[in-house]
Amino acid sequence: MNGATTSGQLRAHNRVRLLRAVHDCGATRTRSQLTRDLGLARGTASVLVAGLAEDALLHEEPAPGHARGRPTQVPGSHPEGPVALAVDVREDAWELAACELGGRVTVLAVVPHDGTPEGTLGPLGEALAEHAHRLGSRVIGAGVALAGPIRHGGLVDIAHLGWRSVNVPALLRTTDLGAPLFVGNDTALAALAEARRGRLRGVRVGVHLHVDFDLGGVLVVDGHAVPGASGSGAEFGHMRIGGSERLCPCGAIGCWGTDVGANALLRHVGLAYGGGRGREQAERVLATSQEAVAANARALGSGIAALVNAHDPEVVVLSGHGPELLQRAGEALLAACEPGLMAIRRDAPPRIEGSALGWRGSLLGAMESVFDAFLTMEGLELWRKSHPDQACDTPDRQSVTHSTLNGENAP
Repeated sequence: MNGATTSGQLRAHNRVRLLRAVHDCGATRTRSQLTRDLGLARGTASVLVAGLAEDALLHEEPAPGHARGRPTQVPGSHPEGPVALAVDVREDAWELAACELGGRVTVLAVVPHDGTPEGTLGPLGEALAEHAHRLGSRVIGAGVALAGPIRHGGLVDIAHLGWRSVNVPALLRTTDLGAPLFVGNDTALAALAEARRGRLRGVRVGVHLHVDFDLGGVLVVDGHAVPGASGSGAEFGHMRIGGSERLCPCGAIGCWGTDVGANALLRHVGLAYGGGRGREQAERVLATSQEAVAANARALGSGIAALVNAHDPEVVVLSGHGPELLQRAGEALLAACEPGLMAIRRDAPPRIEGSALGWRGSLLGAMESVFDAFLTMEGLELWRKSHPDQACDTPDRQSVTHSTLNGENAP
């Protein structure tokens, strides 16, 4: 039941359903396919699409490869439609992108930083404000993924950078943004993206593990990362697995994440590590040292067994360096995982798969956090009120999009 009691409410509800369907399918399905998927009458769908085009929310183009007869139309993002600014803040650099309805990503900047809160978030806030000003009322919000636990909507701790209770909205100066800000943990947001566009789509219970300098992980139930009581639930890497007595920068002893990821690779071959530096060296180790890779994979497999016993997932998805560890040392990973499984788990163990989104998951998850807030009846009504004089649908999508987003298209 959708709760609609009037024809106007039903129309508003169906507008949201249609836009959500276009967004989730990546703007790849035809109007007739969407009509069938949503159980709409053809006439109703036509009226909805026309209204959304007038509001600069949708634009239709002929389906690729259509040969003859009446062109089959594919609804997609409007050239003057909503844009979500999305950011992936890693320990050594941040990436900023503009994202349209359907998930089309245009990278606007990739900027190294010095690892300090001010040196990282200050320039990022300036870049967000600059692009928000340039894109104007098209910007519906900004999503920011950070490599640490997020508490109370905006306080972040990144232990190996020395960040403690850093107020992200304050340092980004969100009053200059003029749009809502959504801050989230990078692993939790990567899991959200995987649930919408990757290996966790349609999965009832899954585990997502993101391997970068260290390890993050989260339980995903019905397409949503379990947030925890304070919002900082994506921290499987800080469980004590493997018997290590090594002190983690987070303050705990024996964290699983100290044995998995770029820092562990560097430590294994005797190179300096920590502080969010050494990505290129770690990638060389990953490509050349089978011994270091196998040690990483064994530590990863051992921890996966514990998570499988605890949560009974259908699938475990690996992102970041995880897919390469699985590809280059999958036998070592599985050999370490199997002995740790309960006997009842060994009969039908969950799949362990590499992410379908590669390194882009956290960025796409930041985008999804913005569109989740926008694709509501309230969000669309605010858009309509702030765009009362929209022009007719603009067919020249290519020229308008490239002139306004002004970046590099990304897969």
